[in-house]
Amino acid sequence: MSRLLVSLLMALSLAACGSLFQTKAAPPTLYLLSMTSQTPASAGAALAVDLAVLKPRVRVGVDTDRIAALYPDRRLDYFANVRWSGPVDEIVQELAVQEFHGSGAVRNVSGDASVFASSYWLELEVADFQAEYSAAGSPPIVHVKLLARIGSSMDRRVLARFEAEAREPAADNRMGAIVDAYNRAADKTLSSIVANCVDTLKAR
Repeated sequence: MSRLLVSLLMALSLAACGSLFQTKAAPPTLYLLSMTSQTPASAGAALAVDLAVLKPRVRVGVDTDRIAALYPDRRLDYFANVRWSGPVDEIVQELAVQEFHGSGAVRNVSGDASVFASSYWLELEVADFQAEYSAAGSPPIVHVKLLARIGSSMDRRVLARFEAEAREPAADNRMGAIVDAYNRAADKTLSSIVANCVDTLKAR
């Protein structure tokens, strides 16, 4: 058998094998969270402050781009065929930056500490970020809990610590309603954290 014929047979064989592993499953639906400007815009001039929002730490189990659900038996699972638009740490960081921008309370805020020499930093920890079911068939309650530390970049000293927590019921068991509850819960927690940060910076 000629080398050319052998090569053609091998190519056909590989092509046939490849088709066995092709999937026709639909790609997951992506959901995007965004702030709705619950933090009131600052009435006065913005504080002459440059703030860096550091990449948050996230509790094991929700440190993913999958949308988490917690059931009455404490079983943690994920909704099928849906994803966040990115990992939870990136989402929360971006939402925090959006919330600060919406408040207009500080001169500069960034999610990347390397962009400029920030005078202050904010570190977040995501303790809860899941939809919690209390009974089979009933809509879940979305639970978001964030821990925060704000500090000075000059001496790395922590100026204040605070936490914010929200539980928002989904209107029904549709994914759209559940994501809406996530959005409201994230809004409330980050709005509270931004307000506390601004009060701390004003006291400086």
